[in-house]
Amino acid sequence: MSLERTAVVERKTNETDIKVQLELGTLTTTEQTIEINTGIGFLDHMYHALAKHGKWSLHLSCTGDLHIDDHHTAEDTAIALGMAFKQALG
Repeated sequence: MSLERTAVVERKTNETDIKVQLELGTLTTTEQTIEINTGIGFLDHMYHALAKHGKWSLHLSCTGDLHIDDHHTAEDTAIALGMAFKQALG
């Protein structure tokens, strides 16, 4: 059984194109890095805070239909992050 708790998830829908790289427990193995770009400032801030205080390394990028609404970006990034957790935790 691998002790490495990492994941890479790519999720593409009609409204969004998302890539998530997640590494859990990084402060004991490597330097924590966080890069978030969803196009929604407050959402970026919240994901950054979760990663920082959860001691994860998180790289999350999303391009989406923000010219219409931010709903798809918020929903689909949360789904992709959940998929990354499922993958990282087995």
